[in-house]
Amino acid sequence: MRREEIGRRLRRVEGQIRGLQRMVEEKRECEAILTQLIAARAALDRVGLLVVENYVEECLVISDAQVAQEQVRRVLRLVFSRYSLPEPNDAPIRDSDQGQPANPVQDVTVLSTEEE
Repeated sequence: MRREEIGRRLRRVEGQIRGLQRMVEEKRECEAILTQLIAARAALDRVGLLVVENYVEECLVISDAQVAQEQVRRVLRLVFSRYSLPEPNDAPIRDSDQGQPANPVQDVTVLSTEEE
């Protein structure tokens, strides 16, 4: 496994997260914060894919093909459960109190860029 590369990338993501914390504390512009958040998330996703890639490569060198196949199957199930999109016919998320479709915006906290 390329542990050095993974460690390097994780330290970079850690730096991005610290930068995000500073941006929030400094009450920076919401768009700038969201842009950096998306970049950090994408970097973390790339690290995850690198870990999966290396794990699968390690499994393929196991002499017991049945054990290797089961390990690869488990990791792929985990990855697909994280990155798969919902089916178009899936029911919308419901607000448990009223039985109405949930409003994902109603609970969003808006960060102000003005001094309070």
